[in-house]
Amino acid sequence: MFRTKSVEQSIRDTEEPEHGLKKSLSALDLTVFGVGVIIGTGIFVLTGQVAKETAGPATAIAFVVAGVVCGLAALCYAEFASTVPVAGSAYTFSYASLGELVAWIIGWDLVLEFALGTAVVAVGWSGYIRSLLDNAGWKLPDVLSGTDVAEGFGFDILAFALVLVLTVILVIGMKLSARVTSVVVAIKVGVVLMVIIAGLFFIKAENFKPFIPPAEKQESGGGWDAPLVQLMFGYEPTNFGVMGIFTAASIVFFAFIGFDVVATAAEETKLPQRDMPRGILGSLVICTVLYVAVSIVVTGMQHYSELSVSAPLADAFKATGHPFYAGLISFGAAVGLTTVCMILLLGQTRVFFAMSRDGLLPRFFSKTHPRFHTPYRPTILLGVLIAIIAGFTSIEELATLVNIGTLFAFVVVALGVLVLRRTRPDLPRAFRTPLVPLLPVVSVAASVWLMLNLPVETWLRFGVWMVLGVVIYFVYGCSHSRMARENR
Repeated sequence: MFRTKSVEQSIRDTEEPEHGLKKSLSALDLTVFGVGVIIGTGIFVLTGQVAKETAGPATAIAFVVAGVVCGLAALCYAEFASTVPVAGSAYTFSYASLGELVAWIIGWDLVLEFALGTAVVAVGWSGYIRSLLDNAGWKLPDVLSGTDVAEGFGFDILAFALVLVLTVILVIGMKLSARVTSVVVAIKVGVVLMVIIAGLFFIKAENFKPFIPPAEKQESGGGWDAPLVQLMFGYEPTNFGVMGIFTAASIVFFAFIGFDVVATAAEETKLPQRDMPRGILGSLVICTVLYVAVSIVVTGMQHYSELSVSAPLADAFKATGHPFYAGLISFGAAVGLTTVCMILLLGQTRVFFAMSRDGLLPRFFSKTHPRFHTPYRPTILLGVLIAIIAGFTSIEELATLVNIGTLFAFVVVALGVLVLRRTRPDLPRAFRTPLVPLLPVVSVAASVWLMLNLPVETWLRFGVWMVLGVVIYFVYGCSHSRMARENR
């Protein structure tokens, strides 16, 4: 259960003709992937929602705090990705440092995280497209928009079609995926920058007062929807005030989810030792700056107490008499979600592929396409399954599982850096996480704190999925593992 797979063996596996991935990505491609998956609806919705309910104008500080927490994890990811440039991200890193069982658990966790993330984003994208179609006078039948509840049946044809189209793009090749992503990200970032620049002209200084509103206790019933930290320690999170900034940071953190997906493409990077740290850290810095700028604009255009929750940035422009920008924001959100969906699907297929290559899942899925050199079998399988899930299910209540899965991966990667530094100090490290062991320990503490702020029911669902994963490992993975066969 605790056997580790050496870094050298992991790299040798990538050199097998039928099980290796084509190297075609640059630092720019990785940065674009990172920006493409991080910037989604969060920048258009979450900023105003948190400003109105939790932190006021100090939401900008909350984004900085969340960015720092993600930055701590990103530094650990950068060291691992440059030292172990193999597909699989946190799964591969933990296999090399913490052992096979931990690797399986984190891999199983990532499969859930990316699958649910892809489905939820596809459903969100469908909602934006239907809204744009309605504005143009075109309306889909309820039965094909997932909203025909009265008849007991609804199929979201747009979400289903999106996932299938993106599956085809990923099968054809990473370079095509990178080109598509580059175009879409350019449009998305262009829209964000236009909104920021336009909004600067409508900022009123009095809307920033008070910058940190007086503290208020959060209302919570203390049931399954209460944060775990409240039940464990009796701690009651606050809205507004200084502590409200940290409460807000635990919420807006989820707008940063996705930079870790960049690490799943390490094996397909031309110079991973140099380009992986640049891609991971560069995308995180760019998105943090954009988030802070948007939060300053939205709280400056309209007083935080008057912001809407559903579409705060668009409604802020409507309130100032500029509805054109509201439509532009909807367009940017719809375009942006396309890349989020594709890159999450990319991340999942790479983790699944790596687990299959190691024998923990059937080796049938680890064979690459003879022409495109992509893991086409898991891509097609997972793409079709997620398309069906997105078509038939709204699954908003499961979205928080994506968050706890990401934070769990952060904890494992930070611990893995500490272990590998001790067990393999001889490994060449193109990038070294600074201030070890302090920085990884702080990263673990910050991630655990944010996990404790998630609802109890999220922890229960996550626990059930993990228990199911452990059962599958002992029934199949433990005996079929390549490491087990080689050690016999």
